[in-house]
Amino acid sequence: MRALKLAVAVTLVAGLAACAQTGGFVRAHWRMVQPAHACADSSFVVYFDEGSDQLSQPARQLIRETTRVYRACNVTKVRVVGLTDATGTPDANLSLSQKRARRVAAELVREHLPSPSFDVVGAGESGAVRNDGREDPMRRRAEVFLTISPR
Repeated sequence: MRALKLAVAVTLVAGLAACAQTGGFVRAHWRMVQPAHACADSSFVVYFDEGSDQLSQPARQLIRETTRVYRACNVTKVRVVGLTDATGTPDANLSLSQKRARRVAAELVREHLPSPSFDVVGAGESGAVRNDGREDPMRRRAEVFLTISPR
């Protein structure tokens, strides 16, 4: 029964993420690596508005629901990678990406995600321009990777 509740919660989180809006765009490209069972390695993406490190309400809800699901698991490591688009200077983008990563990590801690190890990294604008020379607005995000160990 507990596994069924966790599976339903994971599905709910995926549904919430698909509905999350940032900057007027529906984030249909959001992905969460769905584990074979609820307590398995996973990842999810939190999107930000241009030039911002503030979490939107849908982003907070996504983090809250994900944390609720994985609170019952043996989370051994959390890696948060902040990213930016190419708007602004490289130094400003590196700083913004670090702020985004720290903001998401702080929210995970605030929501009581149990993890003995947090790795928080800002990647700046690296890879933010597509092959056609245009900026990739999907880079305005932080990626969260959860490592789960069996109990």
